[in-house]
Amino acid sequence: MTYLAGKPAWLVVFALALSSAVFAQQQQPRSVPDAPSAQRPTTPFPANTKPAPVIPGDAGQPPAAGSNPVPDTNDVEPSTAAKPMPQRKNRPPEDDGRGEFLISRRVSFVTVPVTVKDSDGHLVEGLVRKDFSIFEDGNPVPISLFTSDPFPLSTAIVLDMSMPDATLKKVNNTVSALVAAFSQFDEVSFYTYGDSVKQVDDFTTSHDELTASLRRNSRLKGTTGGVPVVSGPMASGPTVNGRPFDPAATPIQTRVPTRESHVLNDAILRAAQDLSRRAPGRRKVIFVISAGQEHGSVASYSSVLKQLLSHEIAVYGVGVDTAAIPIEKTLEKVHIPLTTYGNILPKYVSATGGEYYAELSQSDIENAYAKLTEIARNQYTLGYNTKATAASNYRQIEVRVHRPGLKVYAKDGYYPLPPQRSASPQ
Repeated sequence: MTYLAGKPAWLVVFALALSSAVFAQQQQPRSVPDAPSAQRPTTPFPANTKPAPVIPGDAGQPPAAGSNPVPDTNDVEPSTAAKPMPQRKNRPPEDDGRGEFLISRRVSFVTVPVTVKDSDGHLVEGLVRKDFSIFEDGNPVPISLFTSDPFPLSTAIVLDMSMPDATLKKVNNTVSALVAAFSQFDEVSFYTYGDSVKQVDDFTTSHDELTASLRRNSRLKGTTGGVPVVSGPMASGPTVNGRPFDPAATPIQTRVPTRESHVLNDAILRAAQDLSRRAPGRRKVIFVISAGQEHGSVASYSSVLKQLLSHEIAVYGVGVDTAAIPIEKTLEKVHIPLTTYGNILPKYVSATGGEYYAELSQSDIENAYAKLTEIARNQYTLGYNTKATAASNYRQIEVRVHRPGLKVYAKDGYYPLPPQRSASPQ
């Protein structure tokens, strides 16, 4: 500092001290608080979650005493900040990692509802696990589930609208008895069929809703019957000497008889598909009121039966009209080509372990309702584990009771569902 040359010594010392103080003040960092920002609000921690420890020098936190914070010139918003991918744990070389994204469930438990009756047809109570044996494809399997507790029902009522009008009126008069056969814990849906299938009412636990649906449907009529005129003198109207009696009258058109459709297979299939999606823990039942004739369905009996047995659905039936006539029960075993099949409803009932009543009078039909729901609700339930495979081949079931004079009613077998696989998002 040449300008201090020749100055007094005290002035030189004062100038040097003043310049040193100014230089030291310029070297210290300024402590200016950040301004509040609406773009970076404070995010509260979830309940019962311990906050992460505060690191001295983090943005928005005061530096600890004695620390020397360094400003971050690359600060970014939390919503756009890049986060490192979590490191995966080491896995064996032969593991390709696909198991982390695929979920597999193998169906290997089979439940078998069983009805046991004595020689008089009465339900037998008081049996225990050791009274039963189960065989799958001829091989004994250990029983891992046994209960005699009643189950709530998920029931699909299927009504044949192609029956004669007189029979349909008789059935419609039993609406009150049909609704009373179900408890407040049962859920019921309602379907009708003739040449097509219609769901009249979805599953409901309300007796009032079910009664209203059945009564609205009771206003519809069945088939009128009668033989169509296809030949003879009345086929073209009255004539005199081969000429029309009234030349101005429109001649009666010759009618060709058409085959009525009775799509019973399609109706049972539709009900079975809806029942398969109901919540577990209920007895799934299709309650058919029909003469049992089948003609015109898209679905075959075998395909419908596979659907029933795959989802543990039993068919219960009330045979009315021709199905309740004794001579018809014999003729239904003989199928005449180009005609409708006889009553196939008992075939569904037998294969699925249900129950069947053929009744003519209104009172007998009403009594059948109560009997069928009582049987469906109060069955023995057996269960066992089976070998889980991807195959869906039919497996035969036989249930035996180790007491003389008793009859056992259960499904003949089942089709195992294949393992279900679903991919989780990566």
